[in-house]
Amino acid sequence: MNPDTPTPSRRTLELAPAEALHLLSTVSLGRIVFTQHALPAIRPVNHIVLGGDIIVRTHHGAALAAHIQDSPAPGVVVAYEADVIDPGTHTGWSVVATGYASLVTDPAELEHYQQRLQPWVDQAMDLAVRIHPEVVTGIRLTNTARR
Repeated sequence: MNPDTPTPSRRTLELAPAEALHLLSTVSLGRIVFTQHALPAIRPVNHIVLGGDIIVRTHHGAALAAHIQDSPAPGVVVAYEADVIDPGTHTGWSVVATGYASLVTDPAELEHYQQRLQPWVDQAMDLAVRIHPEVVTGIRLTNTARR
């Protein structure tokens, strides 16, 4: 390799919470992390971001729905992660939102989310989960040139 040729390196930049949430709203796929039998469980889901909350759809019998329904608290702690990382350049961004998830119970609101958020699987998704993030963090991975 020519010593005068720049070699790519990556730098991590912290994102402000508002920018991180905005980036989250630009993609439709993420991963929700919750507790199942006292261990972490991760599920890929599609989502929308509305009014600062993250909305996902699920169904009766799903592990996430059962976890929320079985909780004595009004919401359960979850993490939601999404990213866009280029496999060739290893640049992009990653966002994690941590907060409380609860089932949407208002029929009009549930219908609104059912119209806005179509499931990716061929299964009835009759529930919606609202994640109200308390902490939103994110990083951007950028290339820098080093000589």
